[in-house]
Amino acid sequence: MPDIRAALGGLLWDGMTLAVGGFGPCGIPENLIWAVAQSGVRNLTIVGNNAGVDDFGMGLLLQNRQVRRVIASYVGENKVFERQALAGEIELELVPQGTLAERLRAGGVGIPAFYTRTAAGTALADGRETRRFGDHDYVLEPAIRADLSLVKAWRGDEVGNLRYRRTARNFNPMIATCGDVTVAEVEELVATGELDPDDVDTNWTA
Repeated sequence: MPDIRAALGGLLWDGMTLAVGGFGPCGIPENLIWAVAQSGVRNLTIVGNNAGVDDFGMGLLLQNRQVRRVIASYVGENKVFERQALAGEIELELVPQGTLAERLRAGGVGIPAFYTRTAAGTALADGRETRRFGDHDYVLEPAIRADLSLVKAWRGDEVGNLRYRRTARNFNPMIATCGDVTVAEVEELVATGELDPDDVDTNWTA
């Protein structure tokens, strides 16, 4: 796309659920997030490992008061988020990191829900179905689907095959599959066929 905003044309609306790859500042699609911030969409549910920092990443959406709900495993390092959450201005669903990754993966492969021991017997399990298997309690966790997924890749080709680089792989592969539509920000765009199939982390499917 000639313009980062053109890549999101017709894909943004008020009240949508937006899943964003990355782990802290590593591997986040910062230019796509900036474009969402510039678009002015409101009442977003944002899903990701964290809520960004004050002036970067998903923190921009919080600064603009574009976010209604956050689903994340870590929300430190963002004073804007802290102020809004303590004031009751946004909702927070705090999810253990491994559980969040699996909920995103499940959403991408068509598994509606799964049981996990993580959070059993804690406040995070309140209101969730719990069943006993063997000697342990397990909490039912729903899959996560997003209206739009935004990911960051090291290399990508013209049909959408993606290669993530080292730790920037983090949450990007799961988030790439859980959206109804996925838009990738790539550092290097190559011709179709230039990526070795063994190096493709997210592959295009018709």
